[in-house]
Amino acid sequence: MIAALSERDWDVVVIGGGIRKPEPLLPLFEQVVNLVRGHAPKAAIAFNTSGGDSVEAAKRWL
Repeated sequence: MIAALSERDWDVVVIGGGIRKPEPLLPLFEQVVNLVRGHAPKAAIAFNTSGGDSVEAAKRWL
């Protein structure tokens, strides 16, 4: 993930509900958000509710 985030500047990164919603995955969610902030600092962070609305989530920030 770090390599992909660092390879270029990203306009937006979408983080899926699959790691955001289940309470036991909260530590993983926090790690992902902080990795995005650290390795793609210019990117907006968007959140989807399912794989089906990832494009819409990204478009909100583009």
